Amino acid sequence: MRKDLSERILRIAYSLVLYILSPATIYHLIRRGFRVREYFQRWGERYATYSPARARPCVWLHAVSVGEVNAATPLVNELRRQRPDIRWVITTITPTGSDRVRAIWGDQVEHVYLPYDLPGGVRRFLRHFHPELALIMETELWPNLLFGCRDQGIPVYIINARLSERSLGRYRLVKALIGHVLRTVKYVAAQSGDDAQRFVALGADPGRVRVFGNLKFDIAIPDGLERFVGDFREALASPRSVWIAASTHEGEEDAVIAIHRRLRKQWPDLLMLWAPRHPERFGKARALAEAAGWRVSTRQQQRWPGEGDDVFVIDTLGELMSFYACARAAFVGGSLQPIGGHNLLEPAEVGTPPVTGPYLRNFAEISQRMREVGALWICQDADEVAKALSELLGQDELREVMREAGHALMVDGRGALKRTLALIACDLPTAAGES
Repeated sequence: MRKDLSERILRIAYSLVLYILSPATIYHLIRRGFRVREYFQRWGERYATYSPARARPCVWLHAVSVGEVNAATPLVNELRRQRPDIRWVITTITPTGSDRVRAIWGDQVEHVYLPYDLPGGVRRFLRHFHPELALIMETELWPNLLFGCRDQGIPVYIINARLSERSLGRYRLVKALIGHVLRTVKYVAAQSGDDAQRFVALGADPGRVRVFGNLKFDIAIPDGLERFVGDFREALASPRSVWIAASTHEGEEDAVIAIHRRLRKQWPDLLMLWAPRHPERFGKARALAEAAGWRVSTRQQQRWPGEGDDVFVIDTLGELMSFYACARAAFVGGSLQPIGGHNLLEPAEVGTPPVTGPYLRNFAEISQRMREVGALWICQDADEVAKALSELLGQDELREVMREAGHALMVDGRGALKRTLALIACDLPTAAGES
């Protein structure tokens, strides 16, 4: 009884704070909209306004943005193969995540933005979509949403669960509330033992936290990859050295320009593929490269780099892994400043040795494992990144050693998909005709 009262008081207090702060959500959408125009669109979904109502239950998966959508892709694809009768609803928070859902599945799944965690919005969302099962990717602990699922008898699994030390510290500020939230979850399928311990430290039932590994190891090579790489090389007309700067952020762009300028002193015909993390930076990357005096082409306009191009900006979503395969070496961004890094396994999967900066909290375990086996080069600053790329571009044997180490690590790391499928099988919707 005391626990129930404590939960009720915490829920009321949390919801009251959200209602008081709710006008700020409009300011947030407007402010973000000036940078990314998609934030001006689909406001109704942010506040759980839908029509008409849906009658058929579904499996609901929430993936906050691009990285989480990519990690969920093997799971969703395999379940869609096994159970084509299941209706899928996939939610994201960011427009880039939304674009990625549409790029992968188109109209084969339903997609909306996740509404703000207000009680009324949560009720409308759950009443509209009727989920029979909720799959939450990585670390999305929205109290009213998870309480709402518990109250309506919807089993919730946190899959590919990850909780950094930094996130643990933030959640501990509201540990009393989060402890109640985590006890509504049926299972937490953690990426690592450290992640599992942090979830338990926040209040998750130790008996319902399991270490399953990382779904990112189960990523599939893009269909038609060999043809893609062949078309890329054919467009270049003659053999050239190529490197890629991937998932870069605003604070890393000057470093990317400086690195390319430095490398071109050794290889004057060196081509850089540049894939900024966010679409709003595509135009800026092109402008910076042109201001440096280079000839620039883009994926949207020219489709492939030409013989005389110095920089090729990848201003599309969903093709990064294929372009990794076109390069001899890769710099993975979000790591030269305290962003936390981005997916290091995608270049390893297609055989391109990756180089990063030191800020890797989002991939702490993966980066450590890759470094230990010699599949990753972690640098302390942009100067070291340039030196590492120089060595990789100039040494075929070094690239081959890293390529083989990365391949072995990927093979060894697979299995999270199979384990996750087995875990959630009992809560999948009943197939038509079954009782």
